[in-house]
Amino acid sequence: MDAEAQIESFIAKFSDGVAADIRAARAEMRRRLPGAVEMVYDNYNALAIGYGATDRLADVVFSIAAFPKWVRLFFYRGAELDDPDGLLDGEGAQVRSLKLPNLAVLDEPGVQALMAQALAKATPIDPTAPSRSLVKSISAKQRPRRPA
Repeated sequence: MDAEAQIESFIAKFSDGVAADIRAARAEMRRRLPGAVEMVYDNYNALAIGYGATDRLADVVFSIAAFPKWVRLFFYRGAELDDPDGLLDGEGAQVRSLKLPNLAVLDEPGVQALMAQALAKATPIDPTAPSRSLVKSISAKQRPRRPA
């Protein structure tokens, strides 16, 4: 099975609404990050799709993560970002995120500023490079993808 078919099979595990949100967020991230490598992890807790300059986890800038009821945008080095509006959730040493109830959130000025900061601190993504999708891992054991 090719990567795209595999990714679609992961998305199909979710409810129709969340699956549509994943597809839309994925398309939007690919549009905004030409040349990015898309790394897919079908993990125990969530479906995570990271975007970076290379296929190394250390180069991930953003990821979208899908849970049974919602999708979130993660900033891999979000703890380093200036977030004057307090948009980002999380208190860990590295990652921060925000809920994506719709894609319009990505066009909000505060979110745009956070994304620009994150890209400025990251390994540059070559917009002329071909984009590619890689399935990096599939957990044998997974939580249900649809709400109970």
